[in-house]
Amino acid sequence: MAFAYGPGAPFIEGLSAAIPAGRITSIVGPNGCGKSTLVKLAAGLLRPAAGRVVVDGCDTGALSARQRARRLAVLAQSPRVPPLTVEALVACGRHPYGGRTGRLGPADREAVEAALERAGVQRLRRHDLRRLSGGERQRAYLAMILAQDTDLIVLDEPTTYLDINACHDLMALVRDLNRREGKTVAMVIHDLDLALRYSDRLVVMERGRVRAQGAVAEVLAADAVGAAFAMDVCPHERRRPDGGVEHGYVLYPRS
Repeated sequence: MAFAYGPGAPFIEGLSAAIPAGRITSIVGPNGCGKSTLVKLAAGLLRPAAGRVVVDGCDTGALSARQRARRLAVLAQSPRVPPLTVEALVACGRHPYGGRTGRLGPADREAVEAALERAGVQRLRRHDLRRLSGGERQRAYLAMILAQDTDLIVLDEPTTYLDINACHDLMALVRDLNRREGKTVAMVIHDLDLALRYSDRLVVMERGRVRAQGAVAEVLAADAVGAAFAMDVCPHERRRPDGGVEHGYVLYPRS
């Protein structure tokens, strides 16, 4: 696949990446490497100059916006918070299934209720989004995505501006959705520690191309992450208070 912002050399060229069903795949890479552009191409917000985006065997470029929204749900970065209640925001996730009137039917209301409960924001349903904490707001947005009821969820920098506890709380919810409900998740994420802890697979991008992709252990063994970020990635084990062992990674800048 190739894409260019206007005339000149392509910003993305020769890119080929696979997001396996039922897995959490993190797309990582240095700033400006094309991660968020890849999300916009998947969402249909941008059109590739060459190649295509295929979801479940279907070229998304051949679909209407509503048809595409029934196949994949995209949570993009937004600089503005809309003046909506949490419940109204979550109801927006049912737009791809609505009729001409735009009114919610019984099945839509049931989906909204289930999404509010699953994301843990039922108690916030009447709260103004603008008055929520960053973590609460991201859970509300995730509830909207759940109400959309797609097998594939695409997240663009979902932990930006969140404190460390909110980051892990949100990632734990994403992993639970994957494990319990079989949701396929592709997320662009800048935090390498979170990507390594919560992902099954990695796609490492560099200068508009895929440097490496595969299972986390395979990509780390190939030193693709370390080379892209000039970091040494060292496995780490920590014993939890309950006696279990938690596996993680420690990152060191290369000198």
